[in-house]
Amino acid sequence: GTSGRQIFQPLHTLRNAEKELLPGFHQFEWQPALKNVSSSWDVGIIDGLSGWTTFVEDVPADTISRRFRYDVALVSALKDLEEDIMEGLRERGLDDSVCTSGFTVVVKESCDGMGDVSEKHGNGPAVPEKAVRFSFTVMSISIRVEGEDDGITIFQEPKPNSELSCRPLCLMFVDESDHETLTAILGPVVAERKAMMESRLIVSVGGLLRSFRFFFRGTGYDEKMVREMEGLEASGSTYVCTLCDSTRAEASQNMVLHSITRSHDENLERYEIWRKNPFSETPDELRDRVKGVSAKPFMETLPTLDALHCDIGNATEFYKIFQDEIGEVYQRSNPSREERRRWRSTLDKQLRNKLKLKPVMRMNGNYARRLMTLEAVEVVCELVPSEERREALKKLMELYVQMKPVWRSTCPSRDCPDQLCRYSYNSQQFADLLSTTFKYRYDGKITNYLHKTLAHVPEIIERDGSIGAWASEGNESGNKLFRRFRKMNARQSKT
Repeated sequence: GTSGRQIFQPLHTLRNAEKELLPGFHQFEWQPALKNVSSSWDVGIIDGLSGWTTFVEDVPADTISRRFRYDVALVSALKDLEEDIMEGLRERGLDDSVCTSGFTVVVKESCDGMGDVSEKHGNGPAVPEKAVRFSFTVMSISIRVEGEDDGITIFQEPKPNSELSCRPLCLMFVDESDHETLTAILGPVVAERKAMMESRLIVSVGGLLRSFRFFFRGTGYDEKMVREMEGLEASGSTYVCTLCDSTRAEASQNMVLHSITRSHDENLERYEIWRKNPFSETPDELRDRVKGVSAKPFMETLPTLDALHCDIGNATEFYKIFQDEIGEVYQRSNPSREERRRWRSTLDKQLRNKLKLKPVMRMNGNYARRLMTLEAVEVVCELVPSEERREALKKLMELYVQMKPVWRSTCPSRDCPDQLCRYSYNSQQFADLLSTTFKYRYDGKITNYLHKTLAHVPEIIERDGSIGAWASEGNESGNKLFRRFRKMNARQSKT
């Protein structure tokens, strides 16, 4: 690690060049002026609870939260990209003195909870301190030129998943499961975002005033956060998916053919039906009508698939299949916990000896990436008695390895066009294998991420052009920095 030198300085010692990079330095205005947002532009770090008018009855939220005003932070991000914007105009052969309006900025929003961020002193009680970070990434900037129908892209973020392009907007010490507090703090952010969508930003870029409009796409959320923001039941619900209305049983019967039907607006309508029960139905009928929307959707997210957690979810699933195959579960009824434990330790031992894969408490990204390889399946097959089952396992992994780059890559049509073309076919093959050879695991049940991997990937890519680029990784990497600033290393396994 680094020596005890402090790299990051307190705000008041920063030089002017550094202050320019912080929100609150550059002048701008909105036309029309933002509703319910002050027009002052020199606003730095503010209290995360500002924007809430407190009433006598209000219980003050006992949480520490700091944020930037959303519009001020966006201006700072644009000014940071000033050179890229000017260069983009030049490269496209556009005269910058003519291009003063018609800019469109697409923003990716991410939000993630972090466990245990208490100060470490080696001993004493571990206080359950949790944090949530909300951040955004400028994904692309384009301009509509008169006479042209389509916008011309003048900037595209080359590394949309790096913590360097991921700009923090709000840091709060709050448990992501504490829905009330979370929504109270993000409430003003949602209000500012809504106001900005109905207005244009006027700011000087390259020496001329130019006008920008913003599109926000909340794709950097894991499933837990999406369900919380969109008013859906928790992830163990019979409604297995945040993109379609399928139940778990339906999803395990028909693994591939589903289309995206859910949306923020529809969730809001369904919540109203849930609240009013206009047809006087029983709770079960009502719940089926609203497909598990039973809370008020709070923030608009764009339903997608979170690439990182998809990796992890599917690896967990494969790990369990490996275990079951070692114990030949396909030819017997419910084995005891003792037996399961034995298979598990056999599997762990084999993976440790042959692949140097240490057992982990909770599946993490790195373990998942190592486990989901042809090499790993070869090693596991050494423990599987029947030749036929070994072939099936290898086939399963081969298909998976073909499918994975499609939802991992930043630009699949460029990076893995063949796998993209074959995706639907591969996922169909994969599903056929699961519903025949591995039927013992998929009879009436399927995990959320496996359903999405099989059913929704091509459609999301058709809509967004990529899944990987819109994932929450940048925000996750930023979590490491957050820990670094707290002078706090994540708890490694205590020996």
